[in-house]
Amino acid sequence: MTDAALIGSVAPPDLHVMTYNIRRRLPHVMPGSPDRWSARRPLVRRILAAEQPTILGLQEALADQVDDVAHALGPRYRWIGNGRNPSGRGERCPIFYDAERLELRQWRQLALSSTPEVAGSRSWGNLVRRVVVEAEFSDRATGARVLASNTHLDHLSTRSRLESARYLVARATAASTADPRPTIVVTGDVNAEVDSAVYRRFTESGVLRDTWVTASERLTPQWGTFSNYRRLRRGGKRIDLILVGPRVVVERTGINAVRFDGAAASDHEPVQAVIRAAPAAGPDTGAPEARPEAASR
Repeated sequence: MTDAALIGSVAPPDLHVMTYNIRRRLPHVMPGSPDRWSARRPLVRRILAAEQPTILGLQEALADQVDDVAHALGPRYRWIGNGRNPSGRGERCPIFYDAERLELRQWRQLALSSTPEVAGSRSWGNLVRRVVVEAEFSDRATGARVLASNTHLDHLSTRSRLESARYLVARATAASTADPRPTIVVTGDVNAEVDSAVYRRFTESGVLRDTWVTASERLTPQWGTFSNYRRLRRGGKRIDLILVGPRVVVERTGINAVRFDGAAASDHEPVQAVIRAAPAAGPDTGAPEARPEAASR
């Protein structure tokens, strides 16, 4: 029996997008700790088996955890993304996708640094290597071009987060300028709150928009997306984001704070959104007007 889904499978032309920091498996964890991957693995599997997103951006995934997620999603899914180390090993930010719905055209992985083409490079003050995985898909159902990016910004260096946000917005701007038609979506753990300079850098130009703000419907309260296994709190910090380009309609969104007998699957909550390309005809084809943030932020 499958668990109840917050969103679940969607029909074309809708796309179900999820971002999820699944918390890397640690080698040494105290017995009884909620951080144990052996205890969390079946919970992550239950969430993903129920939700079946069209596009899933993972963060903090080690190779064996990627295999676990692939098993949970099932045989119609494929994934892309290497480890962030120069060797291609280590922690990953893979993109999973429903291969029956989306055809992969091309993909690349770039370092978040001043030399993005150099694997494993660092230059903005971050001690930990950071990457972005980019993919171009063709929607088999609609023929639409979908550009997806997934990332995990640095947890310590504000400069690195700001420069990374600038770089990602520049990439989205270039893609929109070259062809205004694609459905652009960026998923990630940005390690910054929505009242931060990093968030403003992501959203101030309007090239990328926060799905939580622009959604026509919110399916859940504004839970904090980094709970650290603690009790849920309304109006908590949203540091895990789904951002979309200017020609994307956001139908609904939610922060999936499911618990299994009180246990959380990760120290982060997955964020989900249902999006679709805006109509092609007419000058006013953007998404609905932005909704103000919840007052409890």
